[in-house]
Parts: sequence; C-alpha cells; structure tokens
Amino acid sequence: MAAKSAEFFSHHRQGFVRVAACTPAMAVGDPVANAQAHLELARQGDAENCGLMVFPELGISAYAIDDLFMQDALLDRVEAALGDLAEASRKLKPVLVVGAPVRRNGRVYNCAVVIHRGRILGVTPKTFLPNYREYYEKRWFASGRDLSGLDVAIAGQTVPFGADLIFAASDLRDFVFHAEICEDFWSPVPPSIRGALAGALVLCNLSASNVVIGKAEERKMLCASQSVRLSAAYVFSASGPGESTTDLAWDGQAVIYELGEQLAETERFPMAAQMAVADIDLERIRLERARMGTFNDAAAALGHPETEFRRISFDFEPDMGDHGLCRPVGRFPFVPDEPARLDQDCYEAFNIQVQGLMKRLQASGAGKLVIGVSGGLDSTHALLVCCRVMDLLGRPRTDILAFTLPGFATSAGTKSAAWKLMRALGVTGDEIDIKPAAKRMLKDLGHPAGEGEPVYDVTFENVQAGLRTDYLFRLANQRGGFVVGTGDLSELGLGWCTYGVGDQMSHYGVNASVAKTLIQHLIRWVADRELVGKDASKVLRTVLAAEISPELVPADAKGAVQSTEAVVGPYELQDFNLYYVTRFGLRPSKVAFLAWHAWRDAKAGRWPAGFPEDARHAYELKTIKAWLEVFLTRFFQTSQYKRSAMPNGPKVVSGGSLSPRGDWRAPSDGNARVWLEELRANVPG
Repeated sequence: MAAKSAEFFSHHRQGFVRVAACTPAMAVGDPVANAQAHLELARQGDAENCGLMVFPELGISAYAIDDLFMQDALLDRVEAALGDLAEASRKLKPVLVVGAPVRRNGRVYNCAVVIHRGRILGVTPKTFLPNYREYYEKRWFASGRDLSGLDVAIAGQTVPFGADLIFAASDLRDFVFHAEICEDFWSPVPPSIRGALAGALVLCNLSASNVVIGKAEERKMLCASQSVRLSAAYVFSASGPGESTTDLAWDGQAVIYELGEQLAETERFPMAAQMAVADIDLERIRLERARMGTFNDAAAALGHPETEFRRISFDFEPDMGDHGLCRPVGRFPFVPDEPARLDQDCYEAFNIQVQGLMKRLQASGAGKLVIGVSGGLDSTHALLVCCRVMDLLGRPRTDILAFTLPGFATSAGTKSAAWKLMRALGVTGDEIDIKPAAKRMLKDLGHPAGEGEPVYDVTFENVQAGLRTDYLFRLANQRGGFVVGTGDLSELGLGWCTYGVGDQMSHYGVNASVAKTLIQHLIRWVADRELVGKDASKVLRTVLAAEISPELVPADAKGAVQSTEAVVGPYELQDFNLYYVTRFGLRPSKVAFLAWHAWRDAKAGRWPAGFPEDARHAYELKTIKAWLEVFLTRFFQTSQYKRSAMPNGPKVVSGGSLSPRGDWRAPSDGNARVWLEELRANVPG
C-alpha cells in the first residue's frame, strides 16, 4: 500500500506525460553548435522531468540556409551531429523530436528525427513542401508523400523511414505520438489527421514558420482547431533567435494545446533559448475519443489508417516519483477564472436558459409561469430567467405567478428576501403557508411530528418538499400556467431532490444543466448589469450571501440552521467531482489527484472574478477523498432513478446534462462498488 500511496502523486501514474515545445538559440549552418543548443535544452527538460521534447524544423542545420542544403559538407556534419545528440541522449529521460535534412536514395528530405536513450527511433519526412511567396522548399527537398515501409541509414543506425510512423511507449499506456512538419499543418489535409486516426494522442509540429503580422494568432487557431478536431494534444515549436534574417524574421513561438485548450506558451521574440512545458492528460484524450463515435467513423472512412502505420515501440521507463503537476487545474470546472471568459459564459448560459423557456412557453399555449420562490440561489435564478422571457416577449411580468411557501423551518431572512425579490421584479407574488397541510399529513401518517414531537426525519422533510410542488402544480392547473423547475445540475448529480411530487419534478427545468457553483456567478452577472432593475440587483446580492439550506428542519438549540453542504459535501468539491466523472469518465483516484492539486492551497492559482475572499477554501486530501466517496455513492448507487425521470430542460454546459435524453444514460439499479474500490485502493489517507 505504501508503494501505491507514493505513486498516487506521480503524474505518470495519473496518465500524464510532460511535454516541452522548445526554441533553441540557432547558429546559421552550424550543426555542431545547433546540436549543442538542442542538448542544453534537452538536459534542462530532463531536469524538469519532461517525457517528450519537440524542437523546430531543420533545427540541426538551421532553416533559412537556402542552397546550403545541397552541400555534402553540411549534410555530413548534420548526420554526425545527430549521432552525437543520440549518444548524449543515453543518460536523458525525454524523447527528442528534432528537425534535420536527411539524405536517402539520392534525395534530401526535410525530416523529424526521433531520438531516445541513444537510439534514433525513426525519421518522418515532410509531406507538403511550400513553394510560393517566400518559400522555395521544392528546390532542395523531396516530399515524403506515400513513402512507407522504408528504412534509412543514418549516424551508424538503420532506422524506420517514411510518412507511416507513429511512436508508442511500451511501458506508459497512451504515450503515443506522431510528427508532422510546418507546412503539413497548413495544408487542407494535414498528415496528423491520419496519424491521430492511427492512434497517436500527441501530435508534434516541428516548424520554422517565419513571422509576419497576425501569423501568431493563426498558428494558435490551427493548433486549437487541430487538437479539438482530432481529440488530441498539439505541440508546436517555431524557429527563434539566431535564424538568418536575410529576408525573413522569426518569433520563436512555442505552444501546447490539449482538446482546444492552451496549456502553455513561450514569450515571442526571445533573446535566448526557451521552452513551454505542460503535462498532457493522455487518459482524458483517450476517453474523449472513446465516447466520440465520429472519431472511429472517420478512421473507417479513411480505410483505418492504423493498418497502414508502423507503430515504433520504445521503452520509456517512466519515473513514478512525485514531480508535481505542470498544468493549470481550475477549482471550478463550470466557472472560468478569466474575467472575459466568465462574462461570455454567463451571457451564453443565461440566454440559453431564456431561449429554452421562451420556446416552451410559446409552444404550451400557457398564459402564466408558476414558480416557487424560497429566497435561495436556485429559485432566484430561475425567477430571473422567467422575467427575462416575459420582457423579450413583450408580456407583463405579472404573468409570472411566484409563490413563497413557508414551512416549519423557513427563516425570516429567506422569506423576507423572497418577498423583496418578488416585489422588486414586479411579478405577481403570493404566499401559502404549508404548515397546516403538512401537520395534517404528518398526523394522518401517524408521524410523531404530527403531534408536535421534534422528530425531523426524511418523512418530515419530504412532506414539506412534496406539498410545495403539489401546490405549484395545482396552482398551474387552476390558473392556466405551467410550473418552472428550479433544481440545478449539482442537486441532480447528488440526488438532493425529492422524487415525484417534489422538487425533482416540474413542467420545465431551466436550471437542470447549470451547476450550483455557476448559478452564483449568473446571479451576480445579472445583478452587476442590472438586467432586471437596480432595486432587484440589491436584493440579489443579499441572496448570494446566504447559507445554502433546504430549510426543512428547524434550527437547533444553538440557532444553527440545516446545512445542505454538511450532508452532501461542499458544492465546490462535488461540482468538481461531477464534472470529471461524467464529462470525461476519469478514475476516482485521478479525480482526487486533480482535486488535490486544485484545492490544496487557497493562495495558489486563480479564483473567478468577484469571488469573496472569505469563501476561498482549501481542502486536504483526506477531506477530498471522504467527500468523493459520498459523491460516488450518491451518484452511482442511490439517485439515478431520479435522473431517469427528470423533466425537459435545455443543455447549457458541456457535459452538463444528466438527462436520459442527453449526455448521461445509466441503470437506475446500478451500484457504486467499482468506483469506491478504485478510490479506496489508490488514494492514500
């Protein structure tokens, strides 16, 4: 168990490989100096526990040397330099992907040369040679198009050569990569397409790529789109300082993308060598491909490239020590920590909800919207959506019938907030005290609370929750409306809702794809923009400051109110768990690993804009593990039947629909054993 505990903290154990996109300082036409520059960065990468390092196109010779590529003296020295670099790599951990001109059968090819622990594993020639504007590559190089099954003798080794190579570690699952070169990337049919469909999860681009105004953004766009389209990581390195500036200039841009997300980038126009470093989540990429049938369909449509590619195996010998995690892990996967992105997400989320409800209202022919307003986060936000719908349709907000339904534990604060909100928004507000009906039902059931005894069990709670929903449905019948659901994604994930005649049910659930952690920001976003009026914005801020509570059990002798998070766990942790378990299907131990990196230090990393200082928490691994166990039990074992019968509602966030008609389908009679055993076996503490 001690060995497993130690391995828990290893990025390799958790399915990551550390990758560097490198920009060495170049020397024009000097292979010895360039190989030395590559080696210096390789040693730095080794010290930083990199597993894969990608260097620029023709980096051993330099790119902008024109007809010098036709000089045997230079090419001889390039080959010798590759041999020296291979020999020096024996003591280094990383796989090196370097650019060099390579001779074969009377031709010169622009190649990616893959080196690891003294071996040249293979050589991939460039397929598309640019020969327009400032480019003249066909003057010097032959294309590698359709070359397969070949070998080349280089630096005393005979190694695989061709456009049919992918490289795979024998001892680290999913560490599989492919290399393409510069213009290959800009072509309509990049070779990396077939490489990815053949099984490569990491796509490397060795580029020279001189810089002109606007080109840096174009490169990033291509990296992002290729990594999304191919469900892959994309590692790009361009030439930098020292390249010839006879007619061109170089900015040394190096970037790493994973599934469309930028993980790392170097500074542009550097004065010295540098590299971008990030841990790529290979497991996440593999799982993303597995759930996308289109990926396999594309492979079939292209004749299954895996049957055409040679898979070059190597022993990576992964280090299972704790070397940290070199990538950002956001605390709130449903809430971006960049202000501009958060603003955009809130705009889109709110309007998706509004659009969904507006269409349902129009299609139903109902004259009214009926909603319960508790003064809490969920009902507040659902009410804001209702108001926006009426505003856009040019209908009065009085067509929204909002009811506060106080029960045995409803506090004066939340009831007051509900009334202030209803008045500020100009909806038709009303109040129905459910206590008499609840007492009667409890008495009819023979429940001790029906006689006034302080027995506050699940029946006591659900009698109140059920009555509230029952009243809303009957009010909708009576007044020609339909019930707008207020329950959110987090509650559905945890099963924290009363089934059937309860808050699990409505005619349309506007919040069903919105996590609790996001709802806070949506309310703040609406308030800050005064979208529903200045007076209402003031009330919204008081709602945001309140304790999250179902208010079904009276306060205890010390005045402490019932706390949802004391039962189901902190929503900020459970939303994290929900996202990574359902969106990507990650192992529970890996979810715990990511959560630990995200939450162990409140002072590290970024928080979303406007997040209160006093709410910035940290969690130790023991706590993370305990609440993850609660999540796994509730999600996989006790609550699926509620999701299998959930009402309609619009999908809002990626991976954020638990509807059986949407992202998630599962048996209602399943169990959590597999997930709990994996968690307990592989997470220490």
